Amino acid sequence: MLKEERMTIDERYKYLRTMQKRYRTATGKEKGALLDEIEMVTGMHRKSILRLLKGEIRRQHRQKQRGKTYGAEVKAAVKVVAESLDWICAERLQPTLLRTAEQLGRHGELELTAEIKEKLGRMSVSTVGRLLADVGRDRPRLPRKGPERANWLAKEIPAGRIAWDETEPGHFEVDTVHHSGPTNTGQYVHSLQMVDVATGWSERIALLGRSYLVTGDGFERILARLPIPVLEVHPDNGSEFMNHHLLRFWQEQTADIHLSRSRPYQKNDNRFVEQKNATLIRAYLGNERLDTVAQTNLLNELYDLMGLYYNFFQPVMRLTGKTIAADPDTGKTRITRHYDAARTPLDRLCATDALSSLQKEALLARRDALNPRQLRDAIYSLLDRLFALPCAVPDGPSQDVYLTLFNSPDFLKGDDCPSVTLSNERTIAAR
Repeated sequence: MLKEERMTIDERYKYLRTMQKRYRTATGKEKGALLDEIEMVTGMHRKSILRLLKGEIRRQHRQKQRGKTYGAEVKAAVKVVAESLDWICAERLQPTLLRTAEQLGRHGELELTAEIKEKLGRMSVSTVGRLLADVGRDRPRLPRKGPERANWLAKEIPAGRIAWDETEPGHFEVDTVHHSGPTNTGQYVHSLQMVDVATGWSERIALLGRSYLVTGDGFERILARLPIPVLEVHPDNGSEFMNHHLLRFWQEQTADIHLSRSRPYQKNDNRFVEQKNATLIRAYLGNERLDTVAQTNLLNELYDLMGLYYNFFQPVMRLTGKTIAADPDTGKTRITRHYDAARTPLDRLCATDALSSLQKEALLARRDALNPRQLRDAIYSLLDRLFALPCAVPDGPSQDVYLTLFNSPDFLKGDDCPSVTLSNERTIAAR
């Protein structure tokens, strides 16, 4: 009998109580046939079955309780690691538990003995889940809080979606999130996000407005961060993406970049970035209005830290397949999703051939130098500072979007882009 097909203890006892009634009224020959059937179904020894059928079938209390395998020191270590990774679920925490604990130990956040490390290394997912339920949280998690018509230019770009089982890094879904608050009047902040389908690597940038000037500058900033080349850009049909300026921008980057777009009114065509819009942007910022230069620049500082925190330390699970079957009780179709072991986007990226050995070593060394607990606290601090900033005063002075740019706008110059001199020019080399 396959392991996954074996009955649980409760299922066996329920089955035996049902068969006991038939056994007590059966003839001798029938009893032998019933015992053969029970032995085949349950996998139990025949003598054990006879003993249970002749008595009262119920589970006995354990006379001697087992001692605790994982003491207070191990539980405290799990709590520190879980808090440092923002209380992710046991399925995501268990694969990276020991490695993160060792990294926190190097930064002085944990005192690890050989015994604690050995127990953390062999702890199962279910045990991690039980310990997480016991330890409690001193601080809460980081905050968890109609489609546009495609323009005529979009018809020149093929519609579809990136395959969910794409294995090659570099295929990015792209989207923007509006931070207009209760009203979308005036100019306000937008978050531009790119998510790699194969690895889950994600980057975000804050834009004041969504003109070609700031959108192109935002893409330049994201490209400067990405450790891999962009092979495909897949936005929705919004006019901030589907315009001649952005089309020219991506064509000038490289002729090898493939441009695609979502089908109109098909939100699931951008399902990966839509999910990250909810968990990594809207959950942090809610529906608050952000509309000043100061808020934009501080939000970009926050996104810098989030890129390190989520790409280096937050494990993600990737869908590997689905099983579709009819429920025998209700007859309704039931979909069971299967996932692989949780790994961080950096680990997934390093497992591919997209990086050279030197690039891998540099990224892993950078992760080892970071303290995930301090990163999380810094994110909290920046959030508090962001929400303490005032919004723009109605009928007050206009906000200068050039003060939010990362790169010199020289690459944007054209008929529709005036030449300006930045007072706070920042370059990719400065990063």
